[in-house]
Amino acid sequence: MSLIASIDFLKEELNKEKKKGHLIGLVPTMGYLHEGHLSLIRRAKQENDIVVVSIFVNPTQFAPNEDFESYPRDIERDYEMAREAGADIIFNPSVQEMYPQGASTFVIVEGDITQKLCGGSRPTHFKGVTTVVAMLLNLILPDFAYFGQKDAQQAIVLKKMARDLHIATKLVVCPIVRENDGLALSSRNVYLNEIERNQALILSRTLFEAQARVDEGEINVEELKRFMISNINTMDLAEIDYVEILDEDTLDNIEIIEKKALAAVAVRFGKTRLIDNVILKRGE
Repeated sequence: MSLIASIDFLKEELNKEKKKGHLIGLVPTMGYLHEGHLSLIRRAKQENDIVVVSIFVNPTQFAPNEDFESYPRDIERDYEMAREAGADIIFNPSVQEMYPQGASTFVIVEGDITQKLCGGSRPTHFKGVTTVVAMLLNLILPDFAYFGQKDAQQAIVLKKMARDLHIATKLVVCPIVRENDGLALSSRNVYLNEIERNQALILSRTLFEAQARVDEGEINVEELKRFMISNINTMDLAEIDYVEILDEDTLDNIEIIEKKALAAVAVRFGKTRLIDNVILKRGE
């Protein structure tokens, strides 16, 4: 497996593979890989000849008061994990390589789709996400790119970007991977102490209970949100950023669940902000 930091060298290597007619799959990450990332790499390997895993902690998606400097990094660990999962190339550029001096161009998806949920409390976040993903898609020109459902808003925003810009790459969204106790895997979970981690389990439990209530016939969005907020607030360390139930494709506000809806939460436990979601499905 190759570890590449240079854009020019990456293009050279990929051109060789494309001349052979090989399908290219991309798994964009910020590193500190966990089983959620590895599941994306395995899926990509099943569907492509060559799998590129980008490991780049992207500064433009962090606000000044966020954890860019402290975000966990361990390229040697990540290299071995990605190799064992089936990656062929690790692309690990520097900030200077991706954003050369004087870089001032960004890709911005406008509208409510980027202004609610995580965009509400992190107003510059998606500007950075769409820009870096657009750069990666442009550099690598993959046939497929793989993302996790845990970052549901990100996946919806990136799909809109791809549609609007006529990007040929097919974006594939894969299921959330969870610990045995239900906690959604995240690189930020390492920040949690034992008490915070135990209390964080309320997120998945609340989301699963919301689905159970929909199964029992509750389809009123406000009623479901009231339950979810009340349930999360039973944990004394929980500080809610948002609890929302929205259209699963557009993130538009809805009053009742017609067929499917995205139930999404963002909650701080101590200094750690966690997100989670489920697709609420109404029975036939």
